[in-house]
Amino acid sequence: MVKIVTQLAVFIENKPGTLAAVCDALAKEGINIWGLATSDTTDHNVVRLVLSDPKRALDVFEERGTLVVESDVLMVENRNSPGALVKIAKALAKKKINIEYAYLASHPGDVRGLLILRVNNAKAALGTLKTLRI
Repeated sequence: MVKIVTQLAVFIENKPGTLAAVCDALAKEGINIWGLATSDTTDHNVVRLVLSDPKRALDVFEERGTLVVESDVLMVENRNSPGALVKIAKALAKKKINIEYAYLASHPGDVRGLLILRVNNAKAALGTLKTLRI
């Protein structure tokens, strides 16, 4: 499975409890978190989220007065094995598609993992990855 999905970058204070508050607000609305990555600075965090219902999540964050930026990313279900990411990265590089950032997770016992990719051309990357056996 490879598809383009909406990612929300949520800007929060870098202090105890702020990530919990974001997750709580989403849970109360029945919104599932499919992917999450954070990056921090001294005073704030950027929480990148791929969610089951990004449109409703936008409303939740708007009501809270939280700064949010939307972007298109690729959600890729791939093999959980050595070299799986190499195959993806090489295929994109061959087409001159830049991976701006990525995050992934899988359970060690699972045969599949979930990879989120931010690339400079999501549509071209989608076409490229759909031709791979990943």
